[in-house]
Amino acid sequence: MEKAGRGSEGGPRGPVLHIVVVGFHHKKGCQVEFSYPPLIPGDGHDSHTLPEEWKYLPFLALPDGAHNYQEDTVFFHLPPRNGNGATVYGISCYRQIEAKALKVRQADVTRETVQKSVCVLSKLPLYGLLQAKLQLITHAYFEEKDFSQISILKELYDHMNSSLSGTSLEGSQVYLGLSPRDLVLHFRHKVLILFKLILLEKKVLFYISPVNKLVGALMTVLSLFPGMIEHGLSDCSQYRPRKSMSEDAGLQESNPPADDFVSGSASNMSNTNLGTVKKIIAGNHGGDASIKTEKPFFQLEHDSSKGQEPSDTNQYLKPPSRPSPESSESDWETLDPSVLEDPNLKERELVGSDQTNLFPKDSVPSNSTPITVQPQANMGQVVLIPGLISGLEEDHYGMPLAIFTKGYLCLPYMALQQHHLLSDVTVRGFVAGATNILFRQQKHLSDAIVEVEEALIQIHDPELRKLLNPTTADLRFADYLVKHVTENRDDVFLDGTGWEGGDEWIRAQFAVYIHALLAATLQLDNEKILSDYGTTFVTAWKNTHNYRVWNSNKHPALAEINPNHPFQGQYSVSDMKLRFSHSVQNSERGKKIGNVMVTTSRNVVQTGKAVGQSVGGAFSSARTAMSSWLSTFTTSAPQSLPEPPDGKP
Repeated sequence: MEKAGRGSEGGPRGPVLHIVVVGFHHKKGCQVEFSYPPLIPGDGHDSHTLPEEWKYLPFLALPDGAHNYQEDTVFFHLPPRNGNGATVYGISCYRQIEAKALKVRQADVTRETVQKSVCVLSKLPLYGLLQAKLQLITHAYFEEKDFSQISILKELYDHMNSSLSGTSLEGSQVYLGLSPRDLVLHFRHKVLILFKLILLEKKVLFYISPVNKLVGALMTVLSLFPGMIEHGLSDCSQYRPRKSMSEDAGLQESNPPADDFVSGSASNMSNTNLGTVKKIIAGNHGGDASIKTEKPFFQLEHDSSKGQEPSDTNQYLKPPSRPSPESSESDWETLDPSVLEDPNLKERELVGSDQTNLFPKDSVPSNSTPITVQPQANMGQVVLIPGLISGLEEDHYGMPLAIFTKGYLCLPYMALQQHHLLSDVTVRGFVAGATNILFRQQKHLSDAIVEVEEALIQIHDPELRKLLNPTTADLRFADYLVKHVTENRDDVFLDGTGWEGGDEWIRAQFAVYIHALLAATLQLDNEKILSDYGTTFVTAWKNTHNYRVWNSNKHPALAEINPNHPFQGQYSVSDMKLRFSHSVQNSERGKKIGNVMVTTSRNVVQTGKAVGQSVGGAFSSARTAMSSWLSTFTTSAPQSLPEPPDGKP
């Protein structure tokens, strides 16, 4: 990856491309107020003009609903300019200040508060490191109480480029601010479910407010994939912005015909209801208007019709009327390098083929000679080799996997103006974060919605839930993680790295897991081995783009990896407790049984009090014993994804 960049005014070489200030104007909305160097060469620092590829920059840097918070932090991704190069990584620090506190109040400041974001656009994914520097400067910039004092921003640009020049992407500084430890404490067993969802390249939407909690959780999940943050996101934002902002604002009164939603052009995408979009955009940064769902989300949905659209369909985005690319054999799923590198090729004729062919029982090797990647000696530093098909920098295990390539997007924060990407047929999948409730309402446009606040994973498709249903070995793995994290929870000397239960230790466990899983798929007689990982899950995974790209090469280093599940073994009483706890806590049937038991015991005790103290005392003792027994199961196993509707383990 190129690590040098030069500003239009001859600034120092380094990874930082621009320092940008985005403000909210009472008439014009979000707009760029300052950029150094100018975003478009030849323009002034105060130009509002944006490159076409970065037209969503103001809405990403100054997040939706920002007026509800005094400050916030945003991570976001921008596509490369002119279609060349790699992802541009954005880090934005938002703050607001009362207008009466300003020393110099400009004429266009007509509101009671002033809302601005200071943003860094970088070539390197150093989210936490850049955030730490940017927060200090943003604080100082606002303390000036005079936003015309831009010298501090120019100094920030020079300082960052001089201090970060030659910075390596190897080491713990890449993971600064991303804590798998906190993630495991919050999601517990479900961390493994999130891990497998992304391996399957599903459409995963994270939802929470404010944005700093959102992007922190999403990027921490990605940090569990070896090499993903460092080298796996360079192709994760290859999307096409809409051709006109009027389309984004939903200014068209009439809904376009269904055929418009399936066009390959990014400009012909679905629009939300005019009134809904106007209401949301108007209330984004200045008003108190908010939209609330009338219907709560539940962890399991049993709608046999599988239709997620309510009767008032005008409030929701329309899904494509033809099969989405991830369900078909298309140009991003083939392993022919000439096809993968040709962006002009469209979906192949196999779109209408029998769906059973998409999930072969055995991995079919390519007829061509596989490319062999020889392991090299590790001299204290990871040896990286350019992937001939993935285009990513890979280690000798083939990490990172080519998940975020060929139309599978990673958008840590997604602005409302980007909602069309959810139904864009050129986007085969995504891992995206949102704070606007409109995204959460569009549940028919995603495979899973992750409610970060409640640590819930809502999966609409029963078949996908069965694929992700944890095996006994997976439950042991999750229990092992949770126990080590919770046991050290109160250790004041634990800083998150280097100790059992710390951040680096957790990432190492997931590296062992994915290496063993990959090694297991290469075994000739591997049915029994794969059953510990979930045979149906592995079969579906083998059909994904990332696995096919990985399997197109040979990785001899995996010969040293034990292909067995790290937690394989004979069933025991503790496994029965894990499975029982998993069923009771997370299946609808188990929850109902638990609620009935609690209600019944309460009613019986009340009845016992009416007929005699001795009877009531006996039932009270029984209820206490039952509660103690259930709590034993609850504390012995992590939380997990809901069971399939049939309730079978």
